[in-house]
Amino acid sequence: MSTLYEKIGGQPTLEKVVDDFHKRIMADGSVSSYFAKTDMGKQRTNQIAFFSQILGGPKDYKGRAMDTTHTGMGLQQPHFDAIAKHLTESMTSSGVSADDAKAAMAEVEKLKSAILNK
Repeated sequence: MSTLYEKIGGQPTLEKVVDDFHKRIMADGSVSSYFAKTDMGKQRTNQIAFFSQILGGPKDYKGRAMDTTHTGMGLQQPHFDAIAKHLTESMTSSGVSADDAKAAMAEVEKLKSAILNK
């Protein structure tokens, strides 16, 4: 049985998804300010590794835990929803099927309480 990571196309697809995702979030005034001081090159590397890990791919993520990373940011449900929408759209536009995107987002949803520090 293949992992979700393999089903969506592995590393090359995740790279496309994250590149598109970053364009979308940086163009969205409701969330772009959270990334104003972020090294987006480092962010790209970390997000590709993180998504790989939560989708059953290589376990190369070396970044901080989600609750630690997002502490003090004051993120609320509308921020999470905006990011989730952009991520879903990025997957779809990168060739990930609707079913696989939905399954991937179910993995992201499991992290919501850590991301929102709730």
